[in-house]
Amino acid sequence: MMLRGVAHSAKDTFTLLLSRSQSCNLGLKFSSVWPDRTNRSFLIHSSYTTDTKSREENKKTLENLYSLSVDITKIRRLKEWVLLQDVAYVKEIAGILQEMGADETTVANIIERCPEAILHTPAEIKSQRALWQLVCQNEKQLIKLIEQFPESFFTTEYQQNQKANILFFQELGLKNNIITRFLTSAPNIFYNPVEKNKNVIETLQRNYLNLGGSAANMKIWILKLLSQNPFILLNTSTAIQENLEFLQKNDFTDQEVLQLLSKLKGFIFQLNSTTMQKSMLFSKNIFKCSDQELKQLVLKCPALLYYSVPVLEERLEGLLKEGISIAQIRETPMVLELTTQIVQYRIKKLSALGYDIKSGNLESLNGTKKDFEVTYGFVCNKTPGNLPVTKTLYC
Repeated sequence: MMLRGVAHSAKDTFTLLLSRSQSCNLGLKFSSVWPDRTNRSFLIHSSYTTDTKSREENKKTLENLYSLSVDITKIRRLKEWVLLQDVAYVKEIAGILQEMGADETTVANIIERCPEAILHTPAEIKSQRALWQLVCQNEKQLIKLIEQFPESFFTTEYQQNQKANILFFQELGLKNNIITRFLTSAPNIFYNPVEKNKNVIETLQRNYLNLGGSAANMKIWILKLLSQNPFILLNTSTAIQENLEFLQKNDFTDQEVLQLLSKLKGFIFQLNSTTMQKSMLFSKNIFKCSDQELKQLVLKCPALLYYSVPVLEERLEGLLKEGISIAQIRETPMVLELTTQIVQYRIKKLSALGYDIKSGNLESLNGTKKDFEVTYGFVCNKTPGNLPVTKTLYC
């Protein structure tokens, strides 16, 4: 492999960052950073499970599910253990959902997607309903959210923490529609004790001011950061402090650190100093640049900081195989935000129009899918010399 000689052995794998490597931007997909959905299902399962091979399905449960037109085969395929439990509250849970406005089809869909819902007591679900009503406009919105994200709603083990965190986020200034988005797509942050989340927020506020941020803008900055990446709250205050200190030790000014935080939307806190150091050293060796030049490259393309060495190596190799030079990549490093597959597709599309990517700059490859479609349209109608420079988006 062309780059093995300069690659350092980095086995670090970051679920969040590698999932984002499939896209050309940093758009936050909360589902991709929800690591304990399977674990949570396992914990619920383990609290009920006995030997499934020697047990029979609960006939009463089956009858009640059939009466609701629930597809039993789906439940058997996904979570058969639910059908083996001695106690289930099928009619009661269905009744609560119907009180909120769910029709028969909606009730069936919810139970098929989250069968363990029928194992919760009516009291638990009524409490959860009241909790979510703190941020939902009405029950029509609530039942729609439950249908889309049943696992989030039917996780009732942390109700006290959930309520305390909802109230804290409201006091902080987050709008209810943002909080409902967190509840459905980033529920883990509500499982923390509210004191832990407050501590993280205070750490961010303190560092923002220490880095020269304006006190008048601090609230807006915090709320924007949270709305873009609520998973910041899953980090410890120590980890946040260590990563900021790493950047400062690598001669990034306070203003530049703030700039990186804004561009990365807080994703830098999902990293660690060891991985960032390896990625920066890899880039320095590849581009044969000084520390100051490397810093400017990172500010221009934060991908050099947040992608691990194996990811950067793979993408560089893909570009080199297309005949693109290291000098071209150094001039437009943002191209490293794109997967090899996206780069190959875009080069093929442009080449079909007679545009030679090897002899031009790489700006024509950059940006989101929408950006590229605009660029491609210009190429269709104009000569390569008139090709516009597209803006690389980080969001």
